[in-house]
Amino acid sequence: MGILAGRQSAFLRRHEVEKLLQLAKGELEHLLEEDEDFPHGAREHLGQLDRMLGKEAHWRWDGGSVYVWAARSSRFRARGAVLLDPALETRAVAPGTWIGFQPTSQGPAMDWETDLGVVRILHTTRRGAASAMAEELAEDAGSQGVITVCALYGDIGSSGPALIAADTAQPPLEYEAQWGLVTRLVGQPLPWWPSELRRSDVISQWTPGVTVTISEVLPDERESTLRKAASFGWPDDAAQTALTDLANSLRNQRISSLNLEIRIFGERGAHPHGDPLLIAARHRTEGYPLPRTGDRDVLAAGWRTIASSQLFEAYEPLEIGMYCDPGLLPFGPRTEVSARGPAARRWAQQLAPCAPTALHAVLADDAQGVTFYTDPATGIPVVRKGSSREGAWVFLAPLRLPDRDARLRSVILEDTVWIQTADGRIYPGPCTPGDHLWWGPGGGDQPTEAALVISQLLDDPGAEVSLADRWSQAPRGLTKLLNQSHRYGTELPRAALEYARAKQDNDA
Repeated sequence: MGILAGRQSAFLRRHEVEKLLQLAKGELEHLLEEDEDFPHGAREHLGQLDRMLGKEAHWRWDGGSVYVWAARSSRFRARGAVLLDPALETRAVAPGTWIGFQPTSQGPAMDWETDLGVVRILHTTRRGAASAMAEELAEDAGSQGVITVCALYGDIGSSGPALIAADTAQPPLEYEAQWGLVTRLVGQPLPWWPSELRRSDVISQWTPGVTVTISEVLPDERESTLRKAASFGWPDDAAQTALTDLANSLRNQRISSLNLEIRIFGERGAHPHGDPLLIAARHRTEGYPLPRTGDRDVLAAGWRTIASSQLFEAYEPLEIGMYCDPGLLPFGPRTEVSARGPAARRWAQQLAPCAPTALHAVLADDAQGVTFYTDPATGIPVVRKGSSREGAWVFLAPLRLPDRDARLRSVILEDTVWIQTADGRIYPGPCTPGDHLWWGPGGGDQPTEAALVISQLLDDPGAEVSLADRWSQAPRGLTKLLNQSHRYGTELPRAALEYARAKQDNDA
């Protein structure tokens, strides 16, 4: 049985380990020498000042690991993790009793009376919840008889849903517990709720023997924002359609995820040699899936209306829309470049100041001291952050260059790929939404996107670029050229680009 990576770590110094194991002075040294299975310790890191003052680094151990080791040792078993005592695997236990639902500070819980004492199961995946709940109970004089708290980890363990446990005797020390063991202690199948229905109003309805609760999936914050915005008086119906469509899409995705979660845990989350997992709630199915709009042109028109709006109500829904489906706007990926680069400074001279739109606000994010622009040639929105040479330009890359007859003269590698045309104008390299342009060694990756874009622009400067099948379509010679380390601001003339592209058959 391993230790879950998601458990909260608590580190113990030497005297704390001795206190946990009730060791006399010097006994820990013997343990470290004689027991090869005792968890390894490490010295604490000292800062420079502490080293200068001659302070000595203390040894410390992962407390959860020590607690687990104690439970599995014959000598310290009574001082170790309650639910890891090997004797529990063979010990006969009387069936437990369901005590009831408990609303707690850490989420909805169920208490079960067992031979060991009360086991509280927190139906939450919040990190550190088991430890926090155990500490809260330990500080309560009565502690409601709870001996250990188990919280969901969110994955499947070897005998059911994975659990993180913390005992009220040692609240900071979390460890992995087995769903199958807790099932045996309570003497009946344990209820489990999918994450979308893991709410107090749903969980509180359950009692042993009750039929499955049917409950509605509530809208999350994003869906609520979109539906509220859809009720606003937009200048055309397309905006309302786009907002409603995305809200319905998000709800349908959550329903699909819920169904998948129930299927996975229902089929694979049960104890292989015991009772099946009890799915305690399912969602209401009437009316699902919610209707979607199949006309992408209508959706795109709606999002353009929202993006160009100067109304405050457009900001949040646009931020959601750009995250969920950036391809609905006629722009490429978000790009940020330094304002001090020569190519960026030249391009900035082509920009026109403008009143901010919702799209400008999304690009600006929370930055202070921003100014707003549009590139008249490509139509892309641009935000300037900062007022000095150390500022930055933030923009959405174009999907294509504006002039179909403007011959590509060179490529400049400066934060992004810049395209210089024969008439001396300069543009950010066009790119498709969801991709990016870069160069240089990438730790195993290669700049196939930039290579394919440049190749297309060499043939047709005004083409809307495509990055489909870029791994097989990107010219190998161009990819190799761009995969090299280049000085910031390097300019690659057309002749060098065409030469590299022509070499691709020889560079397989």
